[in-house]
Amino acid sequence: MRWRPLHLIVLPALAGVASLIDTAPNHTPQDSIGFSRVAFAAQSLTFPDGAATSSEVCGKCHKAIYKKYSEGFGSDLSWPSMKTAPTSASVLALPAGTSGSATAHAVAGIDPFPLDALERESGGKQCIVCHFPQPFDYPELAVRKIEKPAARNENHQAGITCASCHLTPDGRIRGPYGVNAPHATVQDSAIQTSVACAFCHAEGERVISKQTQTFFEWRDDFYLPGLGRQHCQDCHMPKTVRKLAEDFDVPERPSARHLWTGGHSLQRTRGALALNITQPDKGSDQVLLHITNIGAGHSVPTGSNRRAVYLVAQVVGNNDQILATREWMFAPWFGNRPDDRAFLEADKNGPAPIGAGQADAQGPHETIIRAGEARVISWEPKTSHRHLSDAGVADLRPQSLQ
Repeated sequence: MRWRPLHLIVLPALAGVASLIDTAPNHTPQDSIGFSRVAFAAQSLTFPDGAATSSEVCGKCHKAIYKKYSEGFGSDLSWPSMKTAPTSASVLALPAGTSGSATAHAVAGIDPFPLDALERESGGKQCIVCHFPQPFDYPELAVRKIEKPAARNENHQAGITCASCHLTPDGRIRGPYGVNAPHATVQDSAIQTSVACAFCHAEGERVISKQTQTFFEWRDDFYLPGLGRQHCQDCHMPKTVRKLAEDFDVPERPSARHLWTGGHSLQRTRGALALNITQPDKGSDQVLLHITNIGAGHSVPTGSNRRAVYLVAQVVGNNDQILATREWMFAPWFGNRPDDRAFLEADKNGPAPIGAGQADAQGPHETIIRAGEARVISWEPKTSHRHLSDAGVADLRPQSLQ
């Protein structure tokens, strides 16, 4: 008898935020991370459409950056078709003509999964404002509560545009360097830190295990405890050296790849968790499954309650007969409490009857695995034999990640 390797099945997860134009020295500290912000003279190019400005406008000068943003060039991003539920008749897919490796920011306004959820759960009410925000100022690192950004009224289908992250409320383009650009610029080193991601990747106050808590998970579980110094961009926007505007007389310098690899990148998800199997006592039926968050600076999975990681374990006989199987689901809570069928009646009169009801209908499940956490799950497989040893189990093999 042998043990079939366990499988981690990861459904869509996280993305990061941006970094684009250059700006310059003169550092003026603002908080504990050491942000600096320096303004540069206004130039001729302005952005009257605000964050609704098409990213193609920016791509005329920032060609390589735009290619990565719009096509995911140089990444393994993929958008396979999916269903909202196993029983769904329709299959959700990106609109025809959209790059199959586009970034999550580029397709934020046309991604069929959240749009379908919007229609099903809130009758089409525009609540996914993080997918088309107006320009905003960054919060402080120590912010206690994250309010949703204000939604723009135009060009929702453009999603997270370059201007969404780089345009300030007063109409300047922010970035980490100083350049002579055809538009007004402001040096803002905060754009290279996680506060640039906070407004769209967190909501409300910190509630451990709840959905939409990614910024808080990074700050409270990873950064402040000293597990690492990386910010969102360090993992989700790895750097290269290049010109930021190819047709201008500017130097090559370190620049972030505008890819935001996350749940749609197999390379990214495979590096998040490690899984090992141990048998405490040789003659015992008990098996310990060790799941360790070794590669994510936030919880896994993170973000929406619609994302989950499934762990499936099977005991397989010598003739490939499955003798025992067990599945665990790891997912964020929908609200401030564990998902549970006991709340299904109360959900009907709550503020989110469909969304909360769908979450609670799944019943209790494993909570998300926090940054640096090593979780141990005990399992005693039940077979037709009195003990696993009677069935001839020879060894316990380490798990494989898929």
